[in-house]
Amino acid sequence: MTSAAPARDTIAAIATAPGAGGVGIVRLSGIQARAIAQAMAGRTLQPRHAHYVRFRDADGETLDDGIALYFAGPASYTGEDVAELQAHGGPALLEELLARACALGARRARPGEFSERAFLEGRLDLAQAEAVADLIAAADARAARAARRALDGEFSRRVEALAGDLLAVRVHVEAAIDFADEPIDTLGGGALRERLRGAAESLEALLVAAERGRRLRDGLHAVIVGPPNAGKSSLLNALAGSERAIVTDIAGTTRDLLHETIKLDGVELTLVDTAGLRDGGDAIEREGMRRARGELDRADLAIVVLDARDPHGGLAAVADAIEPVPSRLFVYNKIDLLESDYDSPGPADVGGENRVFVSAHSGAGLDALHARLRALAQGDGSDATEGAFTARARHVEALRRARDELIEARAQLDHEMLDLAAESLRHAHDALGEITGRVRADDLLGHIFSSFCIGK
Repeated sequence: MTSAAPARDTIAAIATAPGAGGVGIVRLSGIQARAIAQAMAGRTLQPRHAHYVRFRDADGETLDDGIALYFAGPASYTGEDVAELQAHGGPALLEELLARACALGARRARPGEFSERAFLEGRLDLAQAEAVADLIAAADARAARAARRALDGEFSRRVEALAGDLLAVRVHVEAAIDFADEPIDTLGGGALRERLRGAAESLEALLVAAERGRRLRDGLHAVIVGPPNAGKSSLLNALAGSERAIVTDIAGTTRDLLHETIKLDGVELTLVDTAGLRDGGDAIEREGMRRARGELDRADLAIVVLDARDPHGGLAAVADAIEPVPSRLFVYNKIDLLESDYDSPGPADVGGENRVFVSAHSGAGLDALHARLRALAQGDGSDATEGAFTARARHVEALRRARDELIEARAQLDHEMLDLAAESLRHAHDALGEITGRVRADDLLGHIFSSFCIGK
């Protein structure tokens, strides 16, 4: 938004992390931010100057000495007038400063409200605002750099460039509707199809990059699945490097979901051990199998553990359950029990090229399994963070919808169904707009910003 946006009340919050520290910050934003900060500092604050001051309470007693800064809107983080009061970082002291700011007319900010105002004032788009939270929550330097790229607009620029291409094509298609008696090819249809083809390629590349960014932010959700006694729990223990799961020869030992997180080149891999899938079992085991199938519906990767002595029989037990999972890795376990050496995979074998031979008991093949998991976590075998930006599940879902609508539009254009093609292009354009917030719903904003920390 611009400066014509309606005035909002003034908010205040402790902007530094909870707990004691050398320095703590109380941040204010809104029309009264400067007046409140000046009342507490006892002097006039000049924009973009650091003033050494004494913060005082309502009776004039000194609370602390520190630094006061004032940033005039719209050239501030939120786009409004912003003030920051920097004092010693004791929790009790910062709470006193915050209470004093509220007594002077501010109110306590909601989680994420500063970033929400930055979005509403046009200082950040929605993907950039989400990147603020991702940068704060980054678990390592790679994730932090990727979040910083998203905050700098790397993701948003690609989305908006693509949206601009789709809008231009849509305008052309809608103009052609007025000349419905003319074949589309006489109205530049060839160039139009070529432009749509280029947009489809750009969208597919952006979707791959966003998927990689989502994995970098959220990690890869991998479900270990297979028939009973294939060695799923032993494999989880081997990958985790600890005895996380109970291992016995009794079928049905694992009855609930067991989660373990490992890190592969900066990408978190969440492993979920599940109950063995088979017919029958008691009520508790059947509930475990129901939960296993539910977990597979949300999985990025199914690690299908099969007894190397009978992989085909094992696959028959799990084939239907793994159908919805977009990526699968077939692990032939218990190779130490084979009577002869295993051969390289052939086209008729379970898993084909996408299989690994291991022994969770002896450790054989685990290095190869780690390498395959690392490649899958990175998406296409490339460096997962080379030029990467963070993305979220909602971004990926929006890009998939845009891709599907673009496929429809291209088919409709080929059949000269111009009205339908224009509508599909509108839906694709709107889906891209949801990523940056150009198209938005208020409940979406509430959901996104409520996950932020207070003071940001």
